[in-house]
Amino acid sequence: MKPAVFDYSAPESIGEALDLLAEHGSGAKVLAGGQSLVPMLNFRLARPAHLIDVNGVGSLSYISANGALRIGAMTRLTALGESGDVAGAHPVIPAAVAQIGHRAIRNRGTIGGSLAHNDPAAELPAVLMALDAEVTARSADGERVIGMQDLIEDRLFDTTLDDTELLTEIRIPAAAGSSFGFREFARRHGDFALAGVAAVITTDGSTITQAALGAFGGTHATRLPTAEAALVGAEAGDAAFAAAGAGAAADFPATSDVHGTAEYRSHLINVLTVRALKDAAGQAGGGNG
Repeated sequence: MKPAVFDYSAPESIGEALDLLAEHGSGAKVLAGGQSLVPMLNFRLARPAHLIDVNGVGSLSYISANGALRIGAMTRLTALGESGDVAGAHPVIPAAVAQIGHRAIRNRGTIGGSLAHNDPAAELPAVLMALDAEVTARSADGERVIGMQDLIEDRLFDTTLDDTELLTEIRIPAAAGSSFGFREFARRHGDFALAGVAAVITTDGSTITQAALGAFGGTHATRLPTAEAALVGAEAGDAAFAAAGAGAAADFPATSDVHGTAEYRSHLINVLTVRALKDAAGQAGGGNG
């Protein structure tokens, strides 16, 4: 199929892009990597009157590791996954990026596009939730900073960004001393995940002092507060991880479709949470198998 007719603009600066968004509002769509939007255009699931292509806005592509990790919204997924600065600050990110589609998709896809599209099976919204990330959104009227959970809420293929706002930067606070685990299940590598978990924990000896878990593959990306509560103050080991897995299954907004039932996805989240936590505990030097 071919997309419906639309007007096209290719701004070369953030200011130009913001002016176009202010002018066209809800009638416009921003084109970043296009790995999700272009198929939606072709199937006419999206019918914008105006397409604003920000690939020419070079100032939106960067990675800065001076203190907090700052990532421009147009940073390609390949660059994100291969950055030594990202791996050194938050190795859970390249672990997740490696599971996104195939290299050709990662070469074009962008971190900002993934967040703005907010596919419930996408890895990065959940990973960035677990890392307590924030995003910067700009419009012709100014700028605001939005926490990842506030950006995503319980939305599907949508965010709390205003029609005139452009996501410009992702900021991830430093997490010195933390360890991570990342697990997902897909029927084949490169397929959309049926379920997945990112775990970030901090330990003092064998005691877990902080825990953050982000899950995806349900109705929307989400934190897992019951599982996190089961971990904090507990000894890193099988008993705590089993309790967290059960809590994760209870928290997870599972859904049924042709690929699996809600019950199956809840079971997967339980199992994947335990495995991700064992991975994290292994890095921290804790756990008992």
